[in-house]
Amino acid sequence: MDEEFPDRVVEAIDLGGSFHGDLSMWGLFMQADLIVKAVMIMLVIASVWSWAIVIEKRATLRSLYRRAARFEDAFWSGEPLDKLYQRVKKSQDDPMLAVFASGMEEWQAGVEGGLPSKESLQAGLRQRVERAMSVTIGKEVGRLERGMTFLASVGSTAPFIGLFGTVWGIMNSFAAIAKTNNTSLAVVAPGIAEALFATALGLVAAIPAVIAFNIFSNELNRYADRLETFTSEFSTILSRHLDRQESTKTAA
Repeated sequence: MDEEFPDRVVEAIDLGGSFHGDLSMWGLFMQADLIVKAVMIMLVIASVWSWAIVIEKRATLRSLYRRAARFEDAFWSGEPLDKLYQRVKKSQDDPMLAVFASGMEEWQAGVEGGLPSKESLQAGLRQRVERAMSVTIGKEVGRLERGMTFLASVGSTAPFIGLFGTVWGIMNSFAAIAKTNNTSLAVVAPGIAEALFATALGLVAAIPAVIAFNIFSNELNRYADRLETFTSEFSTILSRHLDRQESTKTAA
């Protein structure tokens, strides 16, 4: 009787059904149908691309803050702005240097024939300088924001793409049940596993993208505010210079 027990167990397992397929991630991918495979590949590509943007943005922002601190130290060191401009104008790949150079170029164009004597002309010069710097800020910030739209899109759409793969996998499971007239795990498990794997890939792509988007949005806003603050400080220095020249003329 003891020898018959294992045979009965094996028979029960065979009657209930068993699944001997590969339930690893690669196995689930290979066993999936074309639609689910396309969803998985799309999500993997989106995840890899998102991480590439994250790494590039992180390195870029660190470099920008480091160079901005160095430039501000030089700007407030007392070095004449004309000399500072001549020294840094060839390195306008940095946003803050580009903003400074645009302001200096507009300033030098406005005082090429001498400082304007009328107050209205001086006000117009200040406005042109501020406008030139503001336009440069817009261009530079827009350049820094490249890739942010993709992160936002991945964060908002990847879960739904994964959900589509989930629904499709569940549909396959029910189709297998209907075809075999068998509700055992051997029939249902592969489709459910594919469905859950697609959902997991959607979350893996979406969660880091959402977190990175929020972090980098705040960092870029802070950097843009820093550029705006620098523009205001630069404009104040130019206004002070114009006022000093006007006071000298009046005293003379």
